[in-house]
Amino acid sequence: MRLAERSEFDLSLLALNGLRRGRTTGSCATAAVKAALHLLLLDERQERVAVTLPDGAHYLMVPIQRVDAMEGGARAEVLKDGGDDPDNTHGSTIFAEVRRNDVNAVRFFAGRGVGTATLPGLRVAVGEPAINPVPRQMMRRAVAEVLDEAPAEAQNTGFDLTIGCEEGEVIARKTFNPRLGILGGISILGTSGIVEPMSLSTWIASIEVYVRVALADHAPSVAYLPGKIGREYAKDVLCMPERRTVQIANFLGDALDFTETALRQEGRELEVLWLAGHPGKLAKVLDGVWDTHSSKSSMAMAGVARVAAQCGYAPHLVQEIEQANTVEAAMERMKNEAGARDLWVEIERRVGQLAHARVPSVRRLEVRLFDLAGNSLGADA
Repeated sequence: MRLAERSEFDLSLLALNGLRRGRTTGSCATAAVKAALHLLLLDERQERVAVTLPDGAHYLMVPIQRVDAMEGGARAEVLKDGGDDPDNTHGSTIFAEVRRNDVNAVRFFAGRGVGTATLPGLRVAVGEPAINPVPRQMMRRAVAEVLDEAPAEAQNTGFDLTIGCEEGEVIARKTFNPRLGILGGISILGTSGIVEPMSLSTWIASIEVYVRVALADHAPSVAYLPGKIGREYAKDVLCMPERRTVQIANFLGDALDFTETALRQEGRELEVLWLAGHPGKLAKVLDGVWDTHSSKSSMAMAGVARVAAQCGYAPHLVQEIEQANTVEAAMERMKNEAGARDLWVEIERRVGQLAHARVPSVRRLEVRLFDLAGNSLGADA
């Protein structure tokens, strides 16, 4: 689909909770790459560039702060705007340095302020720059789009993309990156290219509205999702209408409290409440955590390891789970172990039991856990 056939994503339109959306670090890095390539290949200095979003149907117009020629290539800078989300990288400068290479491929490098993965279990391999798969896909597409406009002699070459962030080393200290084994700076993230303002107190108030809408008309069941993982399960397996699902972000405790209040006010019970998502969020409940934002809680490996120990896993495996740098790494370590699915079923049961205690007006509460690819970890249905 060519740019002319796509629709512009208008950031001036507020999110449903009345807050301003922003640009991910992935979108900013892609815009910087595209602006640098325009100067390198077309001798054009762009004040704004169109970044194709991962959905392929929309593009985002991103202002360019600065673009300059440099020895062997070009460099461009973009100001990170996280909208109304409390984003550690908001206001930072994301930059891209682009040079030709002779291997006819797009290669990624960590510039100043962008980290490098040093431990397994992340979305990128050990030794790779902390640039996640979707932003890499966006940048490759940006390269292809500029090459479509470039002279023929530019077609049979590759490009080295060095992505950095001014003061990224300092910013990264406020994140989980050091604990995750990402050293030297921030990560370049984003799955949609757009920052949804989901982590503010204002969003908590909007969750109450969404909960009441989901429960309306004596709904027999609803599903609460901390993020996008689990959405397909709610839609395809549970056959849940969209209005019966609620994106609760990090605010599981608030969502459950709103549910109990609404049901009591209506003087009724709810047949089934589903919680579906990644254990990186939901398994934090094992440690009594109900606001799962990374700034409010530690990661979930300790709780998972504790359950593994109580289920009789070998001490060395329990220790590996507890010391994993991410829950995803723990999942990878466990996947070939006998009884791994039984462990996740038990975690689902315990999370469900703890959550159910908070909503006694719900007759049955079911938890389903999934990995980052959407694969079921525990119970199948």
